[in-house]
Amino acid sequence: MKNVRLWLAASLLACAGAYAKPIEVPVVYDKLPNGLKVVISEAHAAPTVTVAVYYGIGFRVEPKGQTGFAHLFEHMMFQGSEHVKKFEHAKIVEANGGNLNGSTRLDYTNYFETLPAEGLETALWLESDRMRSLDVSAENLKNQQNVVSEEVRANVLNQPYGLFEWLDLWQNANQNWLNAHNFYGDLHDIEAAKIDDVRQFFKTYYAPNNAVLTIVGDVDAAAVRKLVDKYFASIPQQPVPNRPDVSEPPQTKEKRVNQTDKLANLPALAIGWHLPDQQSPDYAPAVLLNLILQGDDSSRFYQRLVKEKEISIDWSGGINFELGNEFDYDGPMLLVARTTYKPGHSADEILHEVDAIVADMQQHGPTARELADAKVRFRSNYYDALETTGGKANLLASFALFRDDPPQINRVLPLFDAVTAAQVQSVAQKFLVTSNRTSIDRVPAKEGK
Repeated sequence: MKNVRLWLAASLLACAGAYAKPIEVPVVYDKLPNGLKVVISEAHAAPTVTVAVYYGIGFRVEPKGQTGFAHLFEHMMFQGSEHVKKFEHAKIVEANGGNLNGSTRLDYTNYFETLPAEGLETALWLESDRMRSLDVSAENLKNQQNVVSEEVRANVLNQPYGLFEWLDLWQNANQNWLNAHNFYGDLHDIEAAKIDDVRQFFKTYYAPNNAVLTIVGDVDAAAVRKLVDKYFASIPQQPVPNRPDVSEPPQTKEKRVNQTDKLANLPALAIGWHLPDQQSPDYAPAVLLNLILQGDDSSRFYQRLVKEKEISIDWSGGINFELGNEFDYDGPMLLVARTTYKPGHSADEILHEVDAIVADMQQHGPTARELADAKVRFRSNYYDALETTGGKANLLASFALFRDDPPQINRVLPLFDAVTAAQVQSVAQKFLVTSNRTSIDRVPAKEGK
């Protein structure tokens, strides 16, 4: 029987490897004299194009006293520019059959639109106009201060749990202020923002030499490059401060935090372990370890806590959890787990079971099937990202912004396919230790408190 199991495991691994088709995303990478990084990737499967601009300013790298400014500018960037009236950017994109959005993340803020391919020049004109001449007026600032303040109240202050699995967990797990402040933005900082400070923030961080322009879709790279020169080459570069030191000192002692929540009806637990650097040989095994432990309903944490013990109601988590994917950040990272658990049980019970699962992984490593399944899940997720021009643009822009290496998009899968069970076991031994762990037990406040 043992030989049959080994044969089945080996067959599964062979099948998983057999379907690992190589990635060959075409990449044209260049930099304008003003410092703007430009990535162009032809993708002719559909007659559409995505234009994305990623600026190297996000939650993590905001200066002290200006928390929430990156988020504020996510809104300000739609308030008009020299040749585009307030809200007209969105109207023009939608009138051309496209859609658009923007987001603020740990290490970048991005703006993007996807249109029919013939709308490419319109999108480039729109993005260049607000990079060159955003209307940072006192009126627009006041309006967006109110909008962002209300968003913070609606999404954090007046919501059960208040996003504690990343806002509170990051602040408690980390020591470096850059990793440990209120990422959504301190209401005091947002509401106290002065027009001169905001204008300087825009001039400093929304400069071409702090940005990546990525164009992906049904286009000709040579023709696109000419259009990029036409609209972006004359935008002046600015003195951009050196990226602050976001390194995090090692955690040497477990941190346990207890919180009460007036809006929650059920208790919840968030857990975070510090992860290896993305450039470390331990990183790919750590990503696969996460998928084995909590990648889906078949994972170890879900099966033990939700299905077998019936302590937890749900289980979720991941790397760059609720903020992005495994590649679109630049700095220290937590592996996060989050669960809502049943009344009558405790955080101690959950952590006891988590410790037992982790101990088994540390002693025995993953099974051949678990590792093969994790590789298939990772590969499937990666392929899904490459299926859309927006997903492809996100990866290319991230590799350009943080690594100066967008062709890395084609080298990811072989690295993950080569991970061994021993490497996954080693990562569990190094990083999933209690001294490297922070947890927050958030329970409903008792009536009257």
